[in-house]
Amino acid sequence: MLKVKNLNKSFNNKKILDEITLEVKMGEIAVFLGESGVGKSTLLRILANLEKPDSGHFELNGERLKLETINKNHLVGMIFQNFNLFEHMTTLENIVFVIEKVEKKSHDAAMQIALNLLHQFCLTEKINVYPSDLSGGQKQRLAIARSLALNPQIMCFDEPTSALDPTLTNFVAQNIKALAKNGLITLVATHDTILLQKLPATIFLMKNGKIIEKAKTADFYAKQEAFPCIKKFIQGD
Repeated sequence: MLKVKNLNKSFNNKKILDEITLEVKMGEIAVFLGESGVGKSTLLRILANLEKPDSGHFELNGERLKLETINKNHLVGMIFQNFNLFEHMTTLENIVFVIEKVEKKSHDAAMQIALNLLHQFCLTEKINVYPSDLSGGQKQRLAIARSLALNPQIMCFDEPTSALDPTLTNFVAQNIKALAKNGLITLVATHDTILLQKLPATIFLMKNGKIIEKAKTADFYAKQEAFPCIKKFIQGD
C-alpha cells in the first residue's frame, strides 16, 4: 500500500499541495482529477523525485520512502505527457539502453527483455523505427514498456491522453487497467472525464491544492448525487 501523509508544496508563496493525505492499495488505480494548476501533476512529480516537498512524506508497504533514492531503486515509473523517449534511438534501443545502463545486464539479456516487452505491447514490427515515426499511441506504449523494464511497483501517468487522438482513450484505459491487474499501484493525473469513465478507479477530486471529494468510479456512476463536487466537475459547471 502507498500512503501519502501531510504533503505540502508551494511555488512562489502559492500553495500547490495543502496537507494531502491518502492511501492507494496494490493493484488499485487512483485518479487525481481536476483543472490545471490544482496540484495533481505536482503530487506525481514529488513521488518521482522530480520536485521536492516542503513537508510530508510517502510510505510504501509500511516503510517510509526515501525520495532521494527513487531514481536508484526505480520503485516509481513515470509516463510523461510527451513521453520523453530517446529520439536518436530506435524503439528497441530505447529499452535496451535503459536495461544495460540501469540494471547493468548484459547486452544479450537486455535484448531478450526488450524484445519480450515490445511483443507484449504489440511493437515487434517497430523495433528498428525511431520515435518520430511512431504514432502517439505507439509512443505511449513504448514509454510504458521502457518503464516496466525497471520493474517498478508504482506507475504514474501525467495527463496520459492529452497528447493523443481522443479515439485512443479506450486503448490508454486498457493499458492502465492491465498494469493494475498485474499488481502495480497506478496513479493518474488527468482532467479527462472520458478517460475516467473507462477506469475502475478511486477518484480524488482536487481543488486549490486539496482533495475535496473522494469516490469509487462505480459508486459515483451509480449515484452521482452523492458526490456533488465530482458531478459538478464532470458536467463542467
